[in-house]
Amino acid sequence: MSIVYKTRTQLVVETLREKILSGEIKAGQPLRQAALASELNVSRIPVREALLQLEGEGLVVFEPHKGATATELNADQVDELFELRAILESDLLANSLPNISDEKLEEATLLLAKLDKALGKENAANTWSELNSSYHNCLYSGANRPQTLDLVNTLNKSADRYIRMHLLWAGGISKAESEHNDILAFSKARNIEAAVAMLKQHILGSRDEIKAFLEARESKMNG
Repeated sequence: MSIVYKTRTQLVVETLREKILSGEIKAGQPLRQAALASELNVSRIPVREALLQLEGEGLVVFEPHKGATATELNADQVDELFELRAILESDLLANSLPNISDEKLEEATLLLAKLDKALGKENAANTWSELNSSYHNCLYSGANRPQTLDLVNTLNKSADRYIRMHLLWAGGISKAESEHNDILAFSKARNIEAAVAMLKQHILGSRDEIKAFLEARESKMNG
């Protein structure tokens, strides 16, 4: 039974994802489970499961008294979020590396190995997102700047759906992997300048690819 469900859920996920990304379902538009179930000719269970998966990908948000709605994807917001991240995270890494312990670098190495394994698995976006934050925070652990770290974590929550989008559709996986390895190698060598430059490239490169993806989507919607 579960195999049939899985396939149905996946079909619903793919259909809804396509509609949201193509703009057929507009930002803020309510996603009513009963209506979607009858439109897609399935029961409500796969629809509910699909909406939860899309929430994990950052395309759907559940709001009190409103239910599920499609989230807004905004290229200008990407600029600000990723540029702030680049400034603050570079500062954290530069302050962390002179003081970071070998244990923490070892922990970052293990997290990176888990990150590589997480992709392609069930709920890859959720697991990857959490491990990615843990990996970065591990490298910043020597900075002793709790307020900057709080700000970075808040920014990352806002950037999360764009990061997931980059990962899942804009081909960000292979790039993220090699850049993460480079950042770690420079960090282990205590080469602050190279590690910070690589981190900036990692964050701003994601920004450029996500914006290109959103702009292509925009022109498709208006075309």
